Amino acid sequence: MWIQELWRYPVKSMAGERIESVALTEGGIAGDRTVLVAGPGGRIITSRTHPRLLGLHGSLASDGAVLVDRKPWDDPEIAAAVRAAAGPQARLVRYDGPERFDILPLLIGTDGAFEQLGVDHRRLRPNIVIGGVDGLAERGWPGRRLRLGAAIASVAKLRGRCVMTTYDPDTQVQDLSVLRRIASEFEGQMALDCAVVSGGRIAVGDPVELLEAADA
Repeated sequence: MWIQELWRYPVKSMAGERIESVALTEGGIAGDRTVLVAGPGGRIITSRTHPRLLGLHGSLASDGAVLVDRKPWDDPEIAAAVRAAAGPQARLVRYDGPERFDILPLLIGTDGAFEQLGVDHRRLRPNIVIGGVDGLAERGWPGRRLRLGAAIASVAKLRGRCVMTTYDPDTQVQDLSVLRRIASEFEGQMALDCAVVSGGRIAVGDPVELLEAADA
């Protein structure tokens, strides 16, 4: 098995960027979900309720600055685009606390499971895609660890999927049959919620090894 793809989402609920290498820390992929969309009272707004956010693209500049559609995230044009996508009181805020993740800081998917589902796997928003996996083998991984190049992650559980999977990542057109299929054919779960046990720099092509829970 190997690391087939790496993805980072600098702005939560916006489209992310595919990258070739990155530092993996106990907080997950460096630069992941460090800017959020907030509404009245600081309530976090996501693409579950405002899917037009998926039409905006987050990325990192070479100096680590967060960009949206290649402009600084605090640019007035971006502020207007966020309001258009998420409502008149929506705004971007910087936050790097653990609550910015829905569950755990790392979501790992596999090529075998994505092939079984048969739709664009960007709908599931993985951080890491592992290649060379047979079918639905990932479903037996919770409770074990993965050596990802120089890093190690623990697999907590399969991720229960939500309405975000129903939106096309390019057009934001909704197809509810995607979530119905995940519910009926995959028990509502796909890809793996993981914690980082020990960090390190990882890259596309790095080997991946499935370990027992206690293995370092």
